[in-house]
Amino acid sequence: MALIRNAEVKDAAAISHVHVQSWLTTYAGLVPAEYLASLNEAERIPLWQEWLQRDISVYVAEVEGVVVGFASGGPLREPLGDYQAEMYAIYLLQAAQGKGIGRELVGVLAASLLAKDFTNMLVWVLEQNPAVHFYEKAGAQRLESKQIEIGGASLCEVALGWPDLKKIVDSSGTT
Repeated sequence: MALIRNAEVKDAAAISHVHVQSWLTTYAGLVPAEYLASLNEAERIPLWQEWLQRDISVYVAEVEGVVVGFASGGPLREPLGDYQAEMYAIYLLQAAQGKGIGRELVGVLAASLLAKDFTNMLVWVLEQNPAVHFYEKAGAQRLESKQIEIGGASLCEVALGWPDLKKIVDSSGTT
């Protein structure tokens, strides 16, 4: 199993690595290849250093001392119904997928947001992303969709929401 812990500024490079590598494997064939080829881990490190100093929840998953995934979340960035919080990102290296680590990260993030008095959460995800099934299996419901642009391509993004964070926490066994 993985160790899930609060991310620290010193984790920025490892998070950047997971972020870029996950994009390369998850979005191949969905996002233009030129855009994926332009992703640069080194350029993302300062961005993650800044994010890790903000008042948001960021957790990393470690296996044998190596960061293999992360999740981040906080207040909703754009209003949608009665939703209050948002999972900004959750990414796992391909080799770490399918082992329950993503479910653990969602549970820990949900518990963190619940402790900050949020009662629900949503996530925006590309409709063609195979992870849509992961979110739905974890209890998320489709809320709405919108068109976005990535690398010059128009793509459909869907909002999936969990109306009750307590249910996520209870089902994950997170305290």
